Amino acid sequence: MLSKAEKERYNRHLILNGFGEEAQLKLKKASVLVIGAGGLGCPLLTYLTAAGIGKIGIVDHDQVSLSNLQRQTLFTQEDIGKSKAYVAQEKLSKQNPFVDFIVFDVAFTSENAKRIVADYDIVVDGTDNFPTRYLINDVCVLNDKINVHGSINEFGGQVSVFNALIEGERSGNYRDLYPTPPNPKEVKNCAEAGVIGVLPGIIGNFQALETIKLITGIGDPLINKVLFYDALSQEVQKFSFEKDKNNPLTGENPTQNILIDYEEFCGVQKINKRMKSINVQELKEMMDNKENYTLIDVREPFEYEAANINGELIPMNTVPDNHEKFKKDGKVIVQCRSGARSANVVSFLEQNYGYENLYNLDGGIMAWARIIDMNMKIG
Repeated sequence: MLSKAEKERYNRHLILNGFGEEAQLKLKKASVLVIGAGGLGCPLLTYLTAAGIGKIGIVDHDQVSLSNLQRQTLFTQEDIGKSKAYVAQEKLSKQNPFVDFIVFDVAFTSENAKRIVADYDIVVDGTDNFPTRYLINDVCVLNDKINVHGSINEFGGQVSVFNALIEGERSGNYRDLYPTPPNPKEVKNCAEAGVIGVLPGIIGNFQALETIKLITGIGDPLINKVLFYDALSQEVQKFSFEKDKNNPLTGENPTQNILIDYEEFCGVQKINKRMKSINVQELKEMMDNKENYTLIDVREPFEYEAANINGELIPMNTVPDNHEKFKKDGKVIVQCRSGARSANVVSFLEQNYGYENLYNLDGGIMAWARIIDMNMKIG
């Protein structure tokens, strides 16, 4: 039941047609984990706290810096150098004493992800980098948690609800839209590209609203839909998406059932500067001379179907489960679209499994199409 003080605090909810005390009690009983207490996390935490979520977990191992204050509205000049998670807890506790806060002042990794999400109904992604974004998606899918996704960059953002339970089945997830992390050289984060200060507030509040809708059962959440917001034009567009039969987690033939630290695997780790490599001219010569080598293609199946040079297909995200397919004798050449993903795979295998016979194909199949087979259409 709601106390007299709670009824007064949440009065505008209680008198709201279609909401009322029943919905407010659902919020009180709910538990929500917010990963990231930065640009998206600040509005998320503020409005989930104000709404009366009973238990809120805060995950962030970063400290407040001066450059945060342009958009991270929970923090002030006096908070610089302090833990974001603990500063957020302190201020939010004063905002609403009826909310129980749990702080995780740690990096969110494959080692602790399952344990951290275990006690929460909904996980809200307030992060700003692809490695954590993919890890959040994967841990939610593998542990049957709803993932309220949001992301921002420069003047735009997007929001969606992933892995929601609908009539006994889980809805689509982040990997149905984006199967593998992008080359980090191709996509800048907010620290590199910048972001207009009010944008995190807009997208973060969209996420908070979706979370409240999911808990209370009101409205039509963004399940199997993505909302795109353009701050410069004030245009909002929604698109539906379908499950991908090749999704490595939930497709027809799943290939991944473990968590991966994408910091080490998908573009953020330091590439071995002494990595062995060959160019496409050298590979063509090896083919013509019928030399003994193994060629492995780490792109996605749809990329392979569009164009390939007869390598064995082992998509990058499946490598941890299939590392034994990479021979440890003879010359093994790893190939992708541009040479970036294959370099990550080579580094991952060298660092974790002691490979010494791997070669990265410089320029990937794009270089092959440009130099060797100019009639090839990569798509």
